Amino acid sequence: MLITDIVKILTDAGIEQNEANIEVKMLIEHFAGYGISDIILGKKLDEEKLKIVEQKAKLRATTRQPIQYIIGEADFMGEKFIVNPSVLIPRDETEIFVRKVVEIINENSFKSVLDIGTGSGCIACMIAKLTNATVIGADISFEALETAFKNMEKLGLFNRALFRKSDLFSMIRNDEKFDVIVSNPPYIPYSLKKNIQKEVTFEPDTALYTKDEKGLEFYEKIIKDAPKFLTEKGYLLFELGINESLEVAQIMKDAGFKNIQIIKDLANIDRVIWGQI
Repeated sequence: MLITDIVKILTDAGIEQNEANIEVKMLIEHFAGYGISDIILGKKLDEEKLKIVEQKAKLRATTRQPIQYIIGEADFMGEKFIVNPSVLIPRDETEIFVRKVVEIINENSFKSVLDIGTGSGCIACMIAKLTNATVIGADISFEALETAFKNMEKLGLFNRALFRKSDLFSMIRNDEKFDVIVSNPPYIPYSLKKNIQKEVTFEPDTALYTKDEKGLEFYEKIIKDAPKFLTEKGYLLFELGINESLEVAQIMKDAGFKNIQIIKDLANIDRVIWGQI
């Protein structure tokens, strides 16, 4: 079995060539401990480990389970985060969101942040790592919070990234105030689930879908209550779903938010929105 044969397992299953090359590289690094330096040194890849890589490639090909779940981790902003089917896999566009949040926090020397729907904790952890703020990550899923806590431990962010079981603001005390509230909420209408890419079906429904037809359910709920938990001139920031920016901006304006701004991702899609109370 050659590495090219393993790549072919994926391409024969309909996975695009470049993606297949990257995924096999990820499998080899993770399950065989074989990296670029080994290639340069001419080290031979162990046959037994290569068989494990082949088995994992076949699992990917037959089930279309995301490679990150098979490996158990995902790359995000230069760190490797533990992931499993209880949490979303971090996306590249979320890095744009986090970098804007970090910029605002550092420019204003903010100290307290609430991340609603924290999932794997990747947003909360990277904010804590790149700023001097303390971040509380809230999530309704106990399994997601377990994963977030493991990621916090892995990055050594004790007392910097904290996690709490909460349905949105339900377990946030009335006397708790935050300089910044952030969220990458569910924003796909449930009616679109039938058309979703196979890989996405492995991710948790509660982190993806809304009950309403516009995907605005969680934006509306968070915007409604956020002013009670923000400090004076505090910021609210969201990652946006496609074609949702104008309506989210209007909901924010109606709730009293000012200085509302939007930035696009690399695909020229409105991706991040923020405003001040």
